[in-house]
Amino acid sequence: MKKKQPQISEDKILEASWELLGEEGIEKFSMRRLADRLGIQAPSLYWYFKSKQNLYQRLANQVSKMILEEFHSEGDWKEQLTGLAVTMRSVLYRYPCSTQLMMMTLPHEPDIIRFTNRMLLCVESTPLEQEQKMQVVTTLVNYVSYFVLDDYQHERNVSAILKDQGALPGEEMVHLLNSMSETEVGLFRRMFTNGLFELMGTDGAFEFGLKLILLGVGQVIKEQESSM
Repeated sequence: MKKKQPQISEDKILEASWELLGEEGIEKFSMRRLADRLGIQAPSLYWYFKSKQNLYQRLANQVSKMILEEFHSEGDWKEQLTGLAVTMRSVLYRYPCSTQLMMMTLPHEPDIIRFTNRMLLCVESTPLEQEQKMQVVTTLVNYVSYFVLDDYQHERNVSAILKDQGALPGEEMVHLLNSMSETEVGLFRRMFTNGLFELMGTDGAFEFGLKLILLGVGQVIKEQESSM
């Protein structure tokens, strides 16, 4: 009796894709591995997605849709941008490799376009020039994306070191810093010893970086208003 082909759908493919990305990362992701996960032949996937890039586009679109659904902040431009950044960070953390996917795709999906438009609406009421509004949005997205990506990569690096060496690299780092001169690493060594680098990736670090961006935008707005 011929073995029955598993029933698949676009939603099942996307769900399995997120599972695979969470387990193996985007570097090892392939249509063949995805097909194995679904229990089908790889060519069957191409009935639903023309290419791996096309699949990436749809995954990024899912992330954009989730951000839009969860973002409900109102108020002035500063409050809206703050709410958007917080929501975006939260969603990106929940979807494995979503930051890389957003960076690797073009805004050619409906919810990605809606997400971009919503971001622009946050600053539409300001006196900024149109190109400046786009720059504000781009800067904010880049900040949130790289913050999440840096934290994600740090966790992977720590996990890899624990797997290979069975211990955190703190002691080796101390030996390295102590072997270098005060002129070379004095300030870095004091910050490391005081645990300041452990603040990287925390809510406090995120909020401070966001504050710097918003203060900069506010200063540009004041300059625009004073010149009008």
